[in-house]
Amino acid sequence: MTITSITLHQPRRLVVGAGTVGDVGAFAGDAGTALVIATPVTVGFTDRLRLSGRVTVFDAIPGEPDIAALDAALNVARECRPHVIIGLGGGSVLDVAKLVAVLWDREQTLADVAGQNRVAGRNTRLVQVATTAGTGSEAGIRSLITDPDKGAKIAVESPHMIADLAVLDPELTFSVPPAVTAATGVDAMAHCVEAFTNRRAHPMIDDYARMGFRLVGKYLARAVRDGADTEAREGMMLASFYGGICLGPVNTAAGHAIAYPLGTRLRLPHGLANAIIFPHVLAFNQPVVAEKTDEVAQALGFGPGLRQSDLLGAACGFCKDLGIEMSLSAHQASEADLPLYASEAHANRRLMDNNPIDMRVEDVHAIYRAAF
Repeated sequence: MTITSITLHQPRRLVVGAGTVGDVGAFAGDAGTALVIATPVTVGFTDRLRLSGRVTVFDAIPGEPDIAALDAALNVARECRPHVIIGLGGGSVLDVAKLVAVLWDREQTLADVAGQNRVAGRNTRLVQVATTAGTGSEAGIRSLITDPDKGAKIAVESPHMIADLAVLDPELTFSVPPAVTAATGVDAMAHCVEAFTNRRAHPMIDDYARMGFRLVGKYLARAVRDGADTEAREGMMLASFYGGICLGPVNTAAGHAIAYPLGTRLRLPHGLANAIIFPHVLAFNQPVVAEKTDEVAQALGFGPGLRQSDLLGAACGFCKDLGIEMSLSAHQASEADLPLYASEAHANRRLMDNNPIDMRVEDVHAIYRAAF
């Protein structure tokens, strides 16, 4: 096997532990205005940041952020001219915070920076405070924004979007509902597993992925059962962070490509969409990555040496036991729309080309039908 070179980017400072959200204020200082980007829910954590200077809050980030939400956040930043930007929320918030940090005081537009390594630079410090354990966005250099006109996500990737400070405080996830905990937890696992079984897999990233999916196997069910289980919540935040590290140099594959139309077209939350698709792609890829798939299965408690059909059943059962509704029809999907979803997912070569097996559009359609 030929091992290609990779470049790994991580936050310049990482703080982990209960109560550590209070460290943000000291880091931010009071030399100007801190812009907090949040949702109507996560804005309630602003006081815990212990900010001492001027504070401006923008809390209109939807579950699937689009160009309009980004533009609104940029307008607020240009009005308040922040010396530090703080993302306080899940992946949607953190993705917007990254883009605001690199765009608000520059001539570049979203169209200018779409793709890889097109961001000119960044002058503003960036703090990322995660309030869920799923996307791992606080760890990485990538941001996704929905273009509603095209029904697709715009991906921006640049080392200029790495956080100066990332905070993983499990207490901020205590209030996350069980259903969201479950779906985002499976999303964190999918990041790790898709990188682990990827055509671009790398031995160093493999070990981050292993740490991630093993933590999910150990702690996700506990976090769903008891939201105030500090050990389980912290374990899941670490799993999510490790998944975020996997995304930079390796990225995801068919699972995320197939999940994306469920977000852009059906408006399913990102974590839920990935949870519904995860078992089907895990089983589909098993024939060519059998050893690694077996490692995943054992970490999740499925047992060794499963046949493809048994693996699919075990993975679906794992998700259902967490309380996830795995049927697309129960989420108001229309069977008539599945071919459209399949064509859009198959066209996402950025991710599909990473998959260990080439997928035909008919294969993608079959996965949607199986999940329907």
